[in-house]
Amino acid sequence: MVQKTKKLNFMINHELVMELEELVPPGRRSKVVNEAIMKELMSLKRQKLTEKLLAVKQKSPALSTEEIVAALKEDRRRR
Repeated sequence: MVQKTKKLNFMINHELVMELEELVPPGRRSKVVNEAIMKELMSLKRQKLTEKLLAVKQKSPALSTEEIVAALKEDRRRR
């Protein structure tokens, strides 16, 4: 399956360019850069989701194990 691509114009640190050119053959550079960007974006998404979960956790009341089990049983009973 062919994926759509878009050519972008941005600056990359000279040291990174030198390493990229030294370590990655010309035909594979776009793939390596794409994979690196995907990994970083996934990390950023995880960070944001973690922050949201922590914010929800702080707003939510603390529940005992018994209260959680009772709530789950009640929810399952309704189905």
